[in-house]
Amino acid sequence: MEPIETPKEYQKYVDKKSPNSPILKNCFNAFWVGGLICSIGQLITYYCKFRGADQQTAGTIVSIVLIGVSAFLTGLNIFNKIGKFAGAGSLVPITGFANSIVSPAMEYKSEGYVMGVGGKMFTVAGPVLVFGISTSIIVGLIALIFI
Repeated sequence: MEPIETPKEYQKYVDKKSPNSPILKNCFNAFWVGGLICSIGQLITYYCKFRGADQQTAGTIVSIVLIGVSAFLTGLNIFNKIGKFAGAGSLVPITGFANSIVSPAMEYKSEGYVMGVGGKMFTVAGPVLVFGISTSIIVGLIALIFI
């Protein structure tokens, strides 16, 4: 390999070594997998309503089922493969939340249940929860003041 002397040469080298990302294909896969997950959730909602549940109860059941299934699939290392294929399409719905809790817990289980699983479980989801809750409080206060 010859030495790289200028930023232009370096950029040329990086472009040559970096694989091109198939953006349209990735967007399409994210769209249909995310849509499929949401459609499954909607089918569960329809089934719950058919069985006599109200909208709020059906929504709770859907959340529990989707979180449970995605946590189970994460434990079997299947959800990670879906995530590699679909990208954000599998992470944006509530299933991504379950994956962000279970993955670190599995990774650190060798350190024990308290310091490993319990201590590291929210390393990914923790900041998302903190900023999400904080933002919702700020928006609520702004709405209270101005509306």
